[in-house]
Order: sequence, then C-alpha cells, then structure tokens
Amino acid sequence: MGRFLRGRVETTTEMHRTTRYEIFFDLVFVFALTRITAYMAGRSSPLTLLQGLVVLLLLWISWLIYAWLGNQARADIGLIRAGTTAVMGPIFLIAVVIPNVWEPSPGPRLILVLSYLVVRAVHLVLYRRAAEGDRRLHRTLRIYTVTTALSWIPLVLGAVFGGNAQLLLWTAAVAVDFAGGLVASRISGWPLRSSEYFIERHTLVVIIALGETLISVGAGIGSEMINGPTMLAALLTLVVTVCLFRLYMLNSVAAGEALMAERGPRRDRLAANAYSGGHFALVTGTIYLALGVHEVIAPLAHHRPWHAAESGLAWISAVALFGGVALYLAGEVLFRGLSVRSVSPAQLLAPAVALALLPAGRYLPGLVALGLLATFLVVLVGYERVFGAGRAAHPSGSEAEVDPSADHR
Repeated sequence: MGRFLRGRVETTTEMHRTTRYEIFFDLVFVFALTRITAYMAGRSSPLTLLQGLVVLLLLWISWLIYAWLGNQARADIGLIRAGTTAVMGPIFLIAVVIPNVWEPSPGPRLILVLSYLVVRAVHLVLYRRAAEGDRRLHRTLRIYTVTTALSWIPLVLGAVFGGNAQLLLWTAAVAVDFAGGLVASRISGWPLRSSEYFIERHTLVVIIALGETLISVGAGIGSEMINGPTMLAALLTLVVTVCLFRLYMLNSVAAGEALMAERGPRRDRLAANAYSGGHFALVTGTIYLALGVHEVIAPLAHHRPWHAAESGLAWISAVALFGGVALYLAGEVLFRGLSVRSVSPAQLLAPAVALALLPAGRYLPGLVALGLLATFLVVLVGYERVFGAGRAAHPSGSEAEVDPSADHR
C-alpha cells in the first residue's frame, strides 16, 4: 500500500488543460444522470423531484472533488490515474442502483452509500498525496476531511433507517458536506492552478448535462413507431438544447476572461463560487428539463398521438419542463453575477418569464407547451446575441468588447 501511494504524481501548471482521460472518466457520470431521469420519469411527483435532487447533489460532489483534484495534479498519469480508474467502479454501481435507493429494501441504498464512501475516501488520499509540499492546501484538506467524515454519519444512518428518515438524513449529509467545503475554502482556500483547465472542465459538464436532455428523447420514444408529432417534439427539444448551450457560451466568454484576469486567493474564491457553486444550478435545471421532455414525448410515442396532442400537461411535468429552464437561467444569472459581477435586466427577468409561462404550459397540449418554451428561448438567444453578449464587464468595472463567437470556433 505504501509503495502504491508513493507512485508518480505530476503537479499541474497554469497551461494545463482537460485530458482525454478525464473525458473518459465522465462517462460514468453520463450514465448516472440518465438513471436519475429514469427514476423520476417512472413515478413523477414532488417527492421524487426532491429525491432526485438529493442523489444529484451526491453525484455533483463526486464529480466536483475529482475536477479539483485534476486541477491540482494530472489525472492521466501515475497514481492519480490509478485512483480515478479504481473509483469508476463504485460510481458505476451508484448509477446502477439509483432507481431503487428509495425503495423499502435496504440493499440498493447501502450499496450506494458504501460506494460513495469509497469514492470520497480515495479522493482524500489522492489529494493529500498530490498536495505534498503545499502547507496551505494540507491545512485545507485537514478541515475538509473532518467535515466530510461528519457528513458520512447521517448518510449511513439514512441508508440504515430508510423511509422519511432517509430523505431527511441524506439532505443533512449533503448540507454538512457543502458547508464543510465552504468553510475550508473560507479559512484556507482551494488553490486554482489552471484557469483554462477549470473553465474547460465545467463547460464539458454542462455539455454532458445538456446531452441528457437529448437522451431523454430516445428514452421517451423507446421502440415505438415514429410519428409526426413525436418527430416535431424531438426537433423542438434540439432547439431548446441548442439555445441553452448558446446562452451558456455567451456568458462563459466574459466569465472565463474574468477568472483568468484574477490572481491569488481572489481567483481561487471566484472558481469555487462561480464555477463549483454556480454550475450546479445549470446541471440541475437540465436534468429537470430532461424529465419534462420525457413527459411530453412519451405520450406522443406510446399513445394515440392526436389524443396526446390535445391533452394538457400534468402539473409535475410542466414544473419540470418550465421550472427546469427557469432554474438553468437562474444558474446563468448566478454564474455571471459571481464571475463578471454584471447582470443585465433581461438576464434577471429571463427566469421569471420562464416561470410565468408555466401555468400556460400546464393547460396547453404538451407539444404546444414545448413549442412555446422553444420560441421563448430562441427570442432570448437573439436578444442576448444582439444586445447582451457584446459587452462584458470585467472585475475592475471596465467594459471591453468580446467576440461571443470565440467559443472554440
């Protein structure tokens, strides 16, 4: 074991970028996200939306801690690669049992908790090895190790008791874990070694989440015969996904410049707040959107299309569809506000408009509701492209022209 821990570790530099290995590592998270959507789609209710959110938080923490580890040391070399490869197994097991962790049988939730503890424990060991020689980071890790261990107590108890106690205890575990990361960041800080790596890593996770929206089209259709309304709904879903990605890229240009312009602890805090914190709302919004899309397309594909095209959406489906987009747009506001410190009135109003459309979406046929949502986002992207993206406020308060199409053309 000691010989293994003395394996090769290569600390990253400012020029470090996301490696192909990390993209491969993210495949298990893609699978996990599809399992969350599948669970919520099978039994849509306010309770399942909350349960899905708790599991998503656990997955987000798992992804986030390894993104920070990849910022500290190369993930595709030596000890770090061996460790991250090893934890892909437990993460995959978590994904497999997600649809069953809220059932009376304790087996699936115990598998999830034990696998999650392995993922977290391996991360702490690898991070301590990668932080050798950095006294500040070692102090951060000591604080974070204590709070992480505390969060495991309600997590394990929730798996043992199940039922309503499980939801309350797991929610408490997530709250303690996030609070621990925040406390460690405030007291000692998580050093950001490469801005470009961090920007690219979070852009990729947004793409992964948006991909779940497209995957939900296939899940909703299944093996049924394709009909006209189903094809139209699929195309509208693509329009919605493209618009959300475009809105993200329009904001990420200015946010990325703001991150790269900062130095020292200010840059570390900006990365932790705007990227690690702000991006969770983006990911969560897309998962709920994927659920809403599934609930629109499934009736079109599996029932009489003319009947499904005339009936209104269920409330929970409308909340997932329009509320998911509203949450995503609120995440954009948070992301831009924390990074660029400048949010336009139109950006502030966009989440409220999405929520205002929710009642109409509830009483409209699902296909029409999806079309309404797509129309709103097309208008919003057009407005941002013409009036909002050309001016990016920098942390100093100065204004600079930014080419919004510079997002890796």
